[in-house]
Amino acid sequence: MKKTLIILSMLLLLNCNRDDNSVNCNFLFDAGVNLEVNTNFPQFSQLAFPSNGEYVPNQGNNGIWLWRLNSATLLAWDAADPSHQPSSCSTLTESGTGDIVVCGCEDENRYSLATGFGLEGNTQPCTLQPYRVDNLGNGVFLVTN
Repeated sequence: MKKTLIILSMLLLLNCNRDDNSVNCNFLFDAGVNLEVNTNFPQFSQLAFPSNGEYVPNQGNNGIWLWRLNSATLLAWDAADPSHQPSSCSTLTESGTGDIVVCGCEDENRYSLATGFGLEGNTQPCTLQPYRVDNLGNGVFLVTN
């Protein structure tokens, strides 16, 4: 037991001393989200099929991006670039290439909706802010935080 505590303490100290750029990824706030998505309704009908996305405004920081990963899984990400404070240019929009969204600011950061990871060339190593998605069955999902 004593050995385990020493190892955990050392790991904690090592992680605290590390130069961590993630401090630059803390621009987004925890916006209250409680969104029911029914893929049987016209506004979400394209989410009935894998590899399709849909932008939902007026949710989260700058809206929410929904991505249908497979027949049972829907992913939800905040539509604000986590490398910037929320603004008009930081809203992520479609890039025209599948699951990739791009920031409208000068640095044009790009992210994958399938993974949430930033792509090569981004100014910060941030990942998209995820939201919890519960599959309620019959094509209905609940997105919350």
